[in-house]
Amino acid sequence: MSLVENIKKNKVPKHIAIIMDGNGRWAKKKGMARIFGHRNALTAVRESVIGASEVGTEAISLYAFSTENWNRPKLEVDALMSLLIHSLKKELPDFQKNNVKVNAIGRLGDLPKKAQETLNEVIDATKTNNKITLTFCLSYGSREEINTCVKKIAEEVKKGNLNPEDITEDLIQQNLYTHNLPDVDLMIRTSGEQRLSNYLLWQLAYAELYFTETLWPDFRREDLFKAVETYQNRERRFGKTSEQLEGEHEQTI
Repeated sequence: MSLVENIKKNKVPKHIAIIMDGNGRWAKKKGMARIFGHRNALTAVRESVIGASEVGTEAISLYAFSTENWNRPKLEVDALMSLLIHSLKKELPDFQKNNVKVNAIGRLGDLPKKAQETLNEVIDATKTNNKITLTFCLSYGSREEINTCVKKIAEEVKKGNLNPEDITEDLIQQNLYTHNLPDVDLMIRTSGEQRLSNYLLWQLAYAELYFTETLWPDFRREDLFKAVETYQNRERRFGKTSEQLEGEHEQTI
């Protein structure tokens, strides 16, 4: 029996974010170069998107390439960019078949021109799809995102278009890269590491965190179902007490 049958349809996370970790270690265990781990991670991406769609999640975001990743060896970075172009082209038919809308956030202008062109083509081709939104976080860093947001708001204050007292959480949200996405409900990190690595720090404020020892190339939809089931068995209080939540629940039944 598939774990998807255990998922409560009325308590599905609207937005799942994943830190896809462990490609290099996966390759090393098999005596291969790191890039082979990245190449063998495409199945995990496909399985995660399909799995999230099956449970009814609205959005899934994948930490594909961080601002810090530019510091990796040039050979690996070049290979990752080539892999990005190849993977987007290869997966486009499946994106269309499964009604997946592709999105991307980060300093996209830092990507090689060919990668930008391919990404824009796929985003444009899938813009009317509406089953699930898949966001690739590319050349992304949360501190950089927040810094950019602050500068945009400060510029509006400087121009006299905005008063400091008008700056609210909603205004900040509207100026983040993820302004068109719901906040993250569930964050999954593979490979056993337990840190956020500068990923969606604002958006993860009330997210449930799930860490698994599974290396990313081995991650499958059943692993995602397990994470969602764990999420559903947790009590999300948002600063309230358990008793308050129970009272609210009684009032709705």
